[in-house]
Amino acid sequence: MNAELGAQLGQLLRARTTAALGTLRAAMPQVSMVPYAIPADGSGFIVHVSTLAAHTKDMLVDARVGLLVAEAEGGGKSALGLKRVSVQGLAEQLAADAVRLAEFSAAYLARFPDAEQLFGFADFSIFLIRPVSARFVAGFAQAHTLSGVSLVKILQSRP
Repeated sequence: MNAELGAQLGQLLRARTTAALGTLRAAMPQVSMVPYAIPADGSGFIVHVSTLAAHTKDMLVDARVGLLVAEAEGGGKSALGLKRVSVQGLAEQLAADAVRLAEFSAAYLARFPDAEQLFGFADFSIFLIRPVSARFVAGFAQAHTLSGVSLVKILQSRP
């Protein structure tokens, strides 16, 4: 992937704040919506979720997940031409005593300050979704496959 496409992908992921989260439940795909943040080191996607949520239970049983982030609709742009990325990854719950918990919590709260009250609830926890691979569609007939390592490098670069 060239530098221009990498910049477009990075911009998309930094501009959007929610993703469709795909999990597996009884060997069937389930999809929900989650807000996400990106840690400073670009190591993946931070989500803050409740253990009461079905998607959290799913991630605890099977760490394989998918995230879909898409450009906003509207402005006369064809739905077929919307930029989008589908990320295949592994979800890891951070323990309450994890070394990077404070860092990831701060990154999440910097993006979603109104979520601060949720950090006081015992059923919420931070997960890091580490990318394994991704498929970036930069527009109609412009699909690109990249490794998790390549996506992390894009997430590490700042505009």
